[in-house]
Amino acid sequence: MAAPNVANTATLTLKVSKGTIGTSMATAVNNAASSNLAIKIISLYVANVDGTNAADVTVSVFDQDDVGGTGTAIASTVSIPADSTVVIIDENSPIYLEEDMSLGVQASVAGDLVYVASYQEINDA
Repeated sequence: MAAPNVANTATLTLKVSKGTIGTSMATAVNNAASSNLAIKIISLYVANVDGTNAADVTVSVFDQDDVGGTGTAIASTVSIPADSTVVIIDENSPIYLEEDMSLGVQASVAGDLVYVASYQEINDA
């Protein structure tokens, strides 16, 4: 199916994804093939829960679901200071995922960074 027509939205479902970021690229937001959805990522916050050391985060958009295919970095090895939060995506600059696309996150140190992503599932059916 082609990407849904967001001007003709039948349903709009608000969602949240959250988790701890590891040292391997992992899916933060996924839009499966044949989902009949467009996903609008409204915000992505990354927090460093380590009280002493900074850690780096990389965030990429992938051209296949489950961080498959080719990833394009939207934030590359961004340093997150200890006990700090950085906004990677906000409502003024959202990212859209068509079907069979995903957003991945990766940290320089396992367990030091966590993320919260807010997004909308848009369906024109």
